[in-house]
Amino acid sequence: MSGVEVITFGCRLNTYESEVMRAEAEKAGLNNAILVNTCAVTGEAVRQARQAIRRARRDHPHARIIVTGCAAQTEKETFAGMAEVDAVLGNEEKLKSASYRALPDFGVSAEEKLRVNDIMSVRATAPQMVKHIDGHVRAFIQVQNGCDHRCTFCIIPYGRGNSRSVPMGAVVDQAHKLVDGGYCEIVLTGVDATSYGADLPGTPTLGLLAKTLLKQVPDIRRLRLSSIDGIEADSHLFDLIAGETRFMPHLHLSLQHGDDMILKRMKRRHSSADARAFADQVRRLRPEISLGADMIAGFPTETEEMFENAMRLAEDCGIAHLHVFPYSPRPGTPAARMPQLDRALVKDRAARLRATGAALHARHLDGMVGSEQTLLVENNGLAHTENFTLVDAAGLKPRALVPVTITGHNGKHLTMQVKQMAAA
Repeated sequence: MSGVEVITFGCRLNTYESEVMRAEAEKAGLNNAILVNTCAVTGEAVRQARQAIRRARRDHPHARIIVTGCAAQTEKETFAGMAEVDAVLGNEEKLKSASYRALPDFGVSAEEKLRVNDIMSVRATAPQMVKHIDGHVRAFIQVQNGCDHRCTFCIIPYGRGNSRSVPMGAVVDQAHKLVDGGYCEIVLTGVDATSYGADLPGTPTLGLLAKTLLKQVPDIRRLRLSSIDGIEADSHLFDLIAGETRFMPHLHLSLQHGDDMILKRMKRRHSSADARAFADQVRRLRPEISLGADMIAGFPTETEEMFENAMRLAEDCGIAHLHVFPYSPRPGTPAARMPQLDRALVKDRAARLRATGAALHARHLDGMVGSEQTLLVENNGLAHTENFTLVDAAGLKPRALVPVTITGHNGKHLTMQVKQMAAA
């Protein structure tokens, strides 16, 4: 092979950083190389990364394979010990062209493969400019990195470091660049996005950043947020939800559970009542809003009653897009030392929670039939409505914004009819 290929796992932030990695590696003159940007959020994510590395070596026996990302940061020796891997870079090192110029030659020891520094020593996030996001019709902008919280199940702070924000001016500059490149939808992303600004002069908030972007980059047609903590939502964010049509009516919440005791054992900062109150408030402000959420099934010590509380919260909040994770113990986290549930029980509860999510999604689809929407058409024959619901859009031009009437659904995707434009 020639050039640089990037294999990306995990979140939108990783997707954004993969474009930075590609640009920095090419700037350094790297060639015939595969960069694997890993995720550490679950043991399954790490397993998939190892599998992809072995497959990449089989398919490209003479390519240089460089592994980076959160799993490489938290399990560096694991990846350095793989015969298929030529180098391991940390999450900070992967964004610098100098790291790729300094790569060791083939045949070095596992220790010499490593270029992973202490992520906790990183105190700032430098703005990273990209011109496009490969394969995506919406553009992501990193506004924040790291996390100051220590949820008992989560290894990510040890892969990303403490919270640090990108200065507002740099975010505005990046948005201008992406809009000039043809993107009409921007997604603001981070590890703990709603903590944005606490480390910046004047302590701006995520909501204020979003307001500023829409004012200073008027050609942004649609603005979204990645996953947020509702407990950290600020008044500027509520203003946008209530009154800004370019701010899309969809929020993805980091709920994790619906039982108050489990939430405490997770060291989450919200209660089940907080979650219900947030859902009620945003629906009062924007009735058409849809909510997504992450929830964990089978957390240590979870009883049947506690699990039923989680299902009840998803129903009470009307979660239209539920992402279910069977609990996965991550070595080094407090939850991994708690009394664990039988894996078969964890799997069963995850399946039951997914069934709840499927029923809620079907109810959401029913409620959208007959509505008028504007779609952003993807590259795969699908499209997203303003509230991030998938629509079958076969035959429509990718990247286009298309007004439609929703005619029905097939249980997974909405169906539509393109609205006829009135004659001039």
